Amino acid sequence: MAQLDFSKPIYALAPLAGFTDLPFRSVVKKFGVDLTVSEMISSNALVHNSKKTYKMLEKAPSEDPYSIQIAGSDLGVIRKAVEIINAKEGINAIDLNCGCPAPKVVNNLQGSSLLTDLPQMGRVIETIKKYSNKPYTSVKMRLGFNEKNHVEIAKIAEASGADYIAVHGRTRAGRYKAAVDYDAIAQIKAAVSIPVIANGDIDSPQKARWVLEHTGADGVMIGRAAVGKPWIFQQIKEGTDEVSGALIKAVVLEHFDQMVAYYDTYGAIMFRKNLHAYSKAGYQGASAFRDTINRLDDPVAIRVVIEEFFSQEPQRH
Repeated sequence: MAQLDFSKPIYALAPLAGFTDLPFRSVVKKFGVDLTVSEMISSNALVHNSKKTYKMLEKAPSEDPYSIQIAGSDLGVIRKAVEIINAKEGINAIDLNCGCPAPKVVNNLQGSSLLTDLPQMGRVIETIKKYSNKPYTSVKMRLGFNEKNHVEIAKIAEASGADYIAVHGRTRAGRYKAAVDYDAIAQIKAAVSIPVIANGDIDSPQKARWVLEHTGADGVMIGRAAVGKPWIFQQIKEGTDEVSGALIKAVVLEHFDQMVAYYDTYGAIMFRKNLHAYSKAGYQGASAFRDTINRLDDPVAIRVVIEEFFSQEPQRH
């Protein structure tokens, strides 16, 4: 099993509900991402033997290192969830979600609402650390719930046993719209001795370089910018800007095939949201293409339309 090497910047794929499933992660992995993370997994659902949730633990053979992200605040449930994960091979880290802003998560003292009860957040991290047999325990956090108290949060995470933290540079109140506070990430980096990964609005090789320099972070984590652009990690590592239409077409078809292989025919319907993202790369007739895709549910028919549409070169701006 690969170790996480923080001696040089780490490039990580952020967990995104509904997007960073196994097919997508395995596509991104081909473009040099260092660390992949599962979609957020409810510790309650895992402990209650939800088949769908258990399937979310699966990883592609190429995913190494790989992290499982869980959400929850009940210490007994967290312990049981950790014990279930312990039985799975090839997992490097268990990550605690302290950042999800979704109301259904927050209302159960999970995700970012743990930031309103830092003593309990600390106890949850300690529980994971105590019972996990994986090399790393990590935390994905925001800068606070309504107000910023990021340094306090980070210090508690460190004191409770987190081996590294990923910081989304907004409060929960800021959702995904407020400006990302990269100064706050720099303040966290200066305040703790564990590695810090910067997250939030990193959408180009230039931005990734700037964020690393500005914050002093040990890596960057990219989520939404990788949807429709899984090659962004290769662009960042190699400093390249353009990708060819032929590469885009090959990636889209491979991603589609993986979705159908993993989810059966329903995977073709699930893939619509990915096609919406992929088609935004400057292709002519994109809205008509999306309209067509939304009406089709036969995988063979959808694949023909994909192949035809992505055979054109995208218009560069």
